[in-house]
Amino acid sequence: MARVVIIGGGAAGASAAARARRLDPDAEIVMIEAGSMITHAPCGIPYAVSGVVADHKSLMTYSPEEFEKERNIKVLVNAKAVDVDPDKRTVTVVRGGRGETLQWDKLIVATGARPLVPRIPGVELPGILTVRLPDDVPILKSELAGASTVGVVGGGYIGVEMAEALLHLGKKVVLFEMMDRLLPAALDADMASLVADEMKKRGVELHLGEKVVEFRGSGGRVSAVVTDKGEYRVDKVILAVGVKPDVDLALKAGAKLGETGAVAVNEYMETAAPDVYAAGDVAEKVHRLTGRKVWIPLAPSANKEGQVAGGNAVKGRALRFPGVVGTAVTKFFDLYIARTGLGEEEAQRLGIKYDKAVIKARTKAQYYPGYAPVHVKMLADQSGRILGVQVLGWDHIVAAYADIVAVAIERGATIEDLFFADIGYMPATAPVWHPLIVAARVLSRGKL
Repeated sequence: MARVVIIGGGAAGASAAARARRLDPDAEIVMIEAGSMITHAPCGIPYAVSGVVADHKSLMTYSPEEFEKERNIKVLVNAKAVDVDPDKRTVTVVRGGRGETLQWDKLIVATGARPLVPRIPGVELPGILTVRLPDDVPILKSELAGASTVGVVGGGYIGVEMAEALLHLGKKVVLFEMMDRLLPAALDADMASLVADEMKKRGVELHLGEKVVEFRGSGGRVSAVVTDKGEYRVDKVILAVGVKPDVDLALKAGAKLGETGAVAVNEYMETAAPDVYAAGDVAEKVHRLTGRKVWIPLAPSANKEGQVAGGNAVKGRALRFPGVVGTAVTKFFDLYIARTGLGEEEAQRLGIKYDKAVIKARTKAQYYPGYAPVHVKMLADQSGRILGVQVLGWDHIVAAYADIVAVAIERGATIEDLFFADIGYMPATAPVWHPLIVAARVLSRGKL
């Protein structure tokens, strides 16, 4: 009877455990989680901080006890894996101040990603906070309670979402992004400007194109953010400059890093080490459009990678993970932001010649009450193959627009394919000319 040990109880780890159990009722499965919660949803942290989600514990799908009882999987929480010996096939775990050694036949590393902490003078000052796990929510809420002005360093997904949470809490928000636009890894400059306008309208003080060079303190706590352009008083700071794959244990297990700095895996989620798998945010992926290795840490792919790793750990190459196209969604209050595929900078960097179309449309028929404006930017290569889309609008339906295009990209669809796609219509859900079809027609330059 094989023993499968999984390090990490988040999206990838729990998914791996569940799939392994489903495919092998007799395997011994042990899941190790450093925090107190498994099957947790870090994406929900900003909403738990703001109070939109009343209890941070609801960010957990299963309690450890439920998972252990219903799935027959041994779950160790508040247990930190500190070492892996690939020769002896052991994992050393510290739990309750005591160390113990677990034997494994198959090892799945699902340690996720950890916040980047830049090497900036003063970054160690109390009052500078990071966002990683739902367990952090009570700490964040307590730290932020007495603050009136909060600096957010980083204008990516976490920075934008935390800015909204802080406004909900009645804080003054000062956001710093060293690039010249928000969401620089997700949006082109023209689309990002719409997000900036919305954030300013809501009261966020934006400092784009400003690099933070120092944090200064007073009374033993952070009191100012210093950039290359000025100094700004704050009571607390949220570091949201991004995350990096938590690869230490994978390397100890004998895995190798890929070109992205994440763990190199093949389509079966196998690493370079025998019987060692990696899944989720710790592992790099293949971009299905370009065939290149990428690192895009998102929960939906982590869940699927976990399924593949767990299944293959017990059945041996029963499943394969085909890769990603970079579909992601976020929001700032009522402005929903979705994207998939390639943006202009990515296409330029890869030397891909492209055409683009940017349109403004409505989410419903113009005569139907409650419609919202929607902005669509679509890219296609010279053959007409769709490369990517970015969609912004004041309606959550924009997420579905990106989903449609994601499937189209994965299937190698052209703008003609999209134009003739049989997308549903009714006045309350879309105009008769769906915004995606309009964008495809505009992109065709009169051919459709």
